[in-house]
Amino acid sequence: MNGEIIAVGSELLLGQIVNTNARFISEELANIGINVYYHTVIGDNKQRLKQVVEIAQQRADLIIFTGGLGPTKDDLTKETIASLLGVALSMDKAALQSIEDYFSRRNLNMTENNKKQALVFDGSEVLPNDNGMAPGMVLTKDGITYMLLPGPPSEMEPMLTTYGKNALIKRMDRSEKIQSRVLRFYGIGEASLEDQLLDLFEGQTNPTMAPLAANGEVTIRLTAKHASDNTRIQLLDTLEQTIKERVGEYFYGYDDTTLVKEMGKLIQENKLTLSVAESLTGGLFQEEVTSISGVSEWFKGGVVTYWPEVKINLLNVSKETIDQYGVVSEQCAKEMAENVRRLLQTEIGLSFTGVAGPATLEGKEPGTVFVGLSMKDAPTVAYQLKLSGNRESVRTRAVKNGAWRVIKALQSL
Repeated sequence: MNGEIIAVGSELLLGQIVNTNARFISEELANIGINVYYHTVIGDNKQRLKQVVEIAQQRADLIIFTGGLGPTKDDLTKETIASLLGVALSMDKAALQSIEDYFSRRNLNMTENNKKQALVFDGSEVLPNDNGMAPGMVLTKDGITYMLLPGPPSEMEPMLTTYGKNALIKRMDRSEKIQSRVLRFYGIGEASLEDQLLDLFEGQTNPTMAPLAANGEVTIRLTAKHASDNTRIQLLDTLEQTIKERVGEYFYGYDDTTLVKEMGKLIQENKLTLSVAESLTGGLFQEEVTSISGVSEWFKGGVVTYWPEVKINLLNVSKETIDQYGVVSEQCAKEMAENVRRLLQTEIGLSFTGVAGPATLEGKEPGTVFVGLSMKDAPTVAYQLKLSGNRESVRTRAVKNGAWRVIKALQSL
């Protein structure tokens, strides 16, 4: 099947809510081997909805709708689709009973328009709503399968995973499944990565590759399609190995992991501890670190030192260093990293100092950052960065770079 997802609701077009349903549905369909080629969002307008359905009918054999199944007049999805397909709507007794029970359990008065939610296409497979009122439904007509799901994610997601996917699998001609794996890279740009893998991108068939750049990082999503689980994994493993042979030095993890999480794993594996001194990042690194479960095993703490006086009085950075080189300097970054490591008695000390912007500082341009790294029994180093983007982007990229420096240092032990 090749699918299209149509989200119905003017609130989506107004930006009042985000269309997370399309992402969830696409991911779930990929797991059972259904390609999604189009996402469409349409407001609560019968004529425009009819137009987008007629377009979808020309390019998809599965059309999934979310939203517009409620009791009010602007909930017009199933009425519009029924009219377009020439099918009748009838009251589903089980759905009506479920709605009546819903109001009864809450001691609420059920108005007449709520019965509208129990209307379903004649001949359709009804998808129960275990978390709300309006049921979903699936109908195949003239070679196209139509699935209607409620809009609220708390209702739509369990309905699709519990009932909807099985209904689609029964209608599929083959049992091919899609499996994806995301490889994460740092320290290389999207253009450079693509250049080193160009022949793989140009010659891809199965599995396929798709790069994505995101705030200082690059990911490659590998996707394999096959009926056999083992064959899909083998296809992904083979392609991954080829990629790593070329750009493996920049690889740091899979799927939804982060640089900070991978840094933490390595620190814990090596039975070490970390402390940090932050200036321009203002505690952002510590916020990222402490969002990880079990962080107290390896992270002792940190300090935020914005003013030069605080660096001097709290971190014992020498006044001479700041007077001679400034707070935005390699020398200051080194002393911050060394002194926080000694102060908190850790094996690793990390520091961040620089200019987040938008104004210059000490004559240095926004994006000028120094990351200091002090490790027990090793020379202290500082890395100068020239980061682009707005204030928040510079701070975020600095945090990622700090985690990357620790990762590379530990990998070299």
